Amino acid sequence: MKKNIFLFASIILISSCHKNVVTGKYAFDIVPESEMMSMSFSQYDQVLKQTPPLPDSDDRVQMVRRIGTRIQKSVESFFASKGASSDLNGFKWEFNVIDEATVNAWCMPGGKVVVYTGLLPITKDEPSLSIVMGHEIAHAVARHGSQRMSTGLLEQFGGAALSVALSQKPAVVQQLFNQAYGVTSGLGALKFSRSNESEADKMGLIFAAMAGYNPEVAIPFWQRMSQSGGKKPPEFLSTHPSDETRIKDLEAFMPEAKKYYKPQ
Repeated sequence: MKKNIFLFASIILISSCHKNVVTGKYAFDIVPESEMMSMSFSQYDQVLKQTPPLPDSDDRVQMVRRIGTRIQKSVESFFASKGASSDLNGFKWEFNVIDEATVNAWCMPGGKVVVYTGLLPITKDEPSLSIVMGHEIAHAVARHGSQRMSTGLLEQFGGAALSVALSQKPAVVQQLFNQAYGVTSGLGALKFSRSNESEADKMGLIFAAMAGYNPEVAIPFWQRMSQSGGKKPPEFLSTHPSDETRIKDLEAFMPEAKKYYKPQ
């Protein structure tokens, strides 16, 4: 019996791995990207309906969309250079700003991005905000949230397909999705693994650099972020741990990131 369970689990793991084109590594992912995007687009619309974003005319919105468009182009260029443009099929990029004190930003599958105004006093300027947005977009294009949701689905429903899980316990699936992508401030998002964080840090630097933003601003930004919460770290750090190790890793990776830097 134990052998059969182990064999079943092994088959699921082997047949459900997705290759990260940036790192070349394979990661466990049982959720079809098309289904993730369907949930993403629906949830994104719901978030914007519950908390209407700032108008297009707002300078902060224009800045976020300027950064987002530039990073979108760098992501598409990077994936094309790897022969992996198909990984971005179905993306419908969108960048919005919600006026809340929450120190947070997130990106859902398909390029659905929200930045909260509470983050802007810490980023201070456009290049520093590009580091955050690059980081969050990197999590999405690397499917880190899908990997976390896949693990959650496996724990909750075994090897059942997402469609089966949705029909049986849609509320549980919705909660897993929200937690996996850190949507809004009160949902208690699950922490990314150290390897996921490291990947998003490095990929985000590359995407920001390709978009014409100096990646070196990442170091003072993360230093400001780590000091911004006093005794209690800001929520952004509760799901995106920042410490001396992260900053040292960024400093070590900086020469590589700067190879992609093309000032605009």
